[in-house]
Amino acid sequence: MSAFRRLYSVSLTPLRGLTVLVGLLAAGCSGTKFIPENARLYTGGTVQVKSPAPVPNEAVLTTELEGVLTPKPNASILGLRPKLYFWHLGEGKTKGLGHWLADKYGEKPVLLSEVDTQKVKKLMVNRLTNRGYFKPGVGSKVQVKGRTATVDYTAFVDRPYLIKEIHFPERDTLIDRAIRATQAQTLLKAGDPYNLQTLVNERTRIDGVLKNQGYYYFAPDYLLFEVDSTLDNQVNIYLKVKGSVPRRAAQPYVLSRVALNTDYSLSDTASLGRKPIIYQKYRYFPDEVMFKAKAITNATFLYPDSVYRRRRSDQTLSRLMSLGTFKFVDIHFRPDRSVADSAGYGHLVSNVRMTQVPKKSLRAEVLLVSKSNGFVGPGFRLQFRNRSALRGAEQLLVNVTGAFENQTRANTNTIGLTSYELGADAQLLVPRLITPPFDIRLVNSDFQPRTSFGAGYKYIQRLEAFQEDVFNLNYGYTWKTRLTNEQELRPIDLQYIRLGTVSDQFQDLLDSSPFLANSFRQQFILGSSYRYTYNQQALEQRRNQIYFSGGVEGSGNLAYLLNSLAGQTKVTNPDGSQAYRVLKQQFSQYTKVDLELRNYFRTSADPTSGNKLATRLLIGAGVPYLNSNVLPYLKQYGVGGPNSVRAFQARGVGPGTYRAPAASETQFYDQVGDIRIEANVEYRQDLFPYVKGALFMDAGNIWLVNNDPSRMTVDASGTADGRNGQFTFSRFLQEMAVGAGAGLRIDAQVLVIRLDAAYPLRFPYSTNEIRGTGNEVIYEAQKINLASPRLNIAIGYPF
Repeated sequence: MSAFRRLYSVSLTPLRGLTVLVGLLAAGCSGTKFIPENARLYTGGTVQVKSPAPVPNEAVLTTELEGVLTPKPNASILGLRPKLYFWHLGEGKTKGLGHWLADKYGEKPVLLSEVDTQKVKKLMVNRLTNRGYFKPGVGSKVQVKGRTATVDYTAFVDRPYLIKEIHFPERDTLIDRAIRATQAQTLLKAGDPYNLQTLVNERTRIDGVLKNQGYYYFAPDYLLFEVDSTLDNQVNIYLKVKGSVPRRAAQPYVLSRVALNTDYSLSDTASLGRKPIIYQKYRYFPDEVMFKAKAITNATFLYPDSVYRRRRSDQTLSRLMSLGTFKFVDIHFRPDRSVADSAGYGHLVSNVRMTQVPKKSLRAEVLLVSKSNGFVGPGFRLQFRNRSALRGAEQLLVNVTGAFENQTRANTNTIGLTSYELGADAQLLVPRLITPPFDIRLVNSDFQPRTSFGAGYKYIQRLEAFQEDVFNLNYGYTWKTRLTNEQELRPIDLQYIRLGTVSDQFQDLLDSSPFLANSFRQQFILGSSYRYTYNQQALEQRRNQIYFSGGVEGSGNLAYLLNSLAGQTKVTNPDGSQAYRVLKQQFSQYTKVDLELRNYFRTSADPTSGNKLATRLLIGAGVPYLNSNVLPYLKQYGVGGPNSVRAFQARGVGPGTYRAPAASETQFYDQVGDIRIEANVEYRQDLFPYVKGALFMDAGNIWLVNNDPSRMTVDASGTADGRNGQFTFSRFLQEMAVGAGAGLRIDAQVLVIRLDAAYPLRFPYSTNEIRGTGNEVIYEAQKINLASPRLNIAIGYPF
């Protein structure tokens, strides 16, 4: 199969009028017009493999041979080569528009005379030999068509040679015994085709094993493969250690000393004469004023008097850098001349050198707040950071935040859409897992685990609605076992929201909706949570990247059990329900599960390309029980807005087929639910530097676990269906809101400004306007104007 699409020049015939004009334009854009006399435009080549026997993995072999075809032909689109036209505009010019177009968009013609077929054939013979096709033949033939030409290559091969036997080193030396011990994991298998790349990979594998057994000075080049190919289409492979290997490369090493310098700089020579602190056999510099020695040794996996292992060296570098207190970390090894070799082992001195970042910093940020609930507005954050608050590399972060938020809704008098927030919080990040009486270090992880302690307070004022005080207290752990895997466990995640001053209008809302009143009243959350995240986006070379995040959260279960066992009396609420209380406050009891799956497929083979197809699926469900009949308001789901179903306003969908009356003041508050299903697909395309375009489609809705009579739902004809927002498996797909649109992203890497325009394609509710409340509902036909898209301005990508 050809590596390049075969292209044909456009031939012209004596026609008249428009036909002639189109023909001339096509000839110019095809590039043949700009080819020198007696020359041919090279448009690519083909590769064909011929053999008397079936060729294993023929497509893979053909692709590899196509990879050596040179030079690459000019880029083309449907047989047209506009880059040649731009190149011609600047030919012979050193300035002006033509020169600029040629330099920016032009491409010099690739001629047949530039093709070195002998060189290409030699490269193909080399590739075939490396794959076990010994003594192959390669022929070439030039195909001329008009002013263009292609080169067709044919490779003639017999059956590939197969591996018959593999022989590992047989000498009775330390290095040979160590290599023989790795034979069970060898990449060379009897019966497999001979492949030079497999031999290269085998050398690298053995070197990696030896590096983790103390052979610091060993290198892959010290291994030699001898191949006996005199058999009938079979080879015997003999692995040997070269006789010229230096003595130090053939012996393992022990770390006789490990020095830790936490205040290293290239200009610092005074430390050379300083006397170190000896801590658990480590030589620790300079003192413990900034960092306790224990904090650094907990992140160090090079141990005095232990065998050198490259794995532990790499792990030490990663752990120390992840502390967040050092700009640079490096590890230097040298032979220890003061200790004589013993039992065949040499000795190394290890110096771990760390350069600190400033211990304390103050940072101020002006923000554009954009929340999933649809509120946007300016904000600020002032952050103080101490990178070693307790001399153990603990990071103390203290934040003071403020925000003004507003959401505009045309033709409504919804209250509380303007909000002021002011808050302060503190977080202490300890670089270890505090799990008494156990000492868990995760010795096989490259990433430093953390224990976090947090506390905060936030004052919220929603104009013409209510004032709230939000308190939170949490304690938890985060850890990673791999680059792609992260886990977070919060045994304690307490939140208390105290509803303060309430306006008369908002109080009327609470009185008319028991569901809403309960969700605002039950705000003492005694929570615990766990979340697992798998993220391949850090693997930038992967063409297809997967992101998965799954979390489970529970609240009130232990408190309910303790109250029940203690025989406490339940308190009757205004709506007649009964519930236990803690500190005279009813607590919420629920279990909530959230799942998010994303997939990013890059449509281009270029790793730097931003052309990709991104998809996302969100599934969430929260079930209140026993002490609660509704989720707390801040734990409920909403759909719609710039990061959700973009064709609908924030919290403008659901639950189910419910649609708030157009004149209702409750629509922002009652369009929330206990269950969410949402799906998004978006194609992203590079347009210009720092500018990307996108086409997208979104679908989603929310539903209730328990029936809410105050939120009547209707079917497509406008008739009340009696389900009142509850989830029904047989109908949820019919109740999905669907929208589509296009957008621009200004991606300056440090900041992404997103502009989206979206049209609603499918409404989950009747497109009749609802007038009235309760069971007295009047439906009037409403005209939907698709000529006016919903515009979204946001920061960052939607997912």
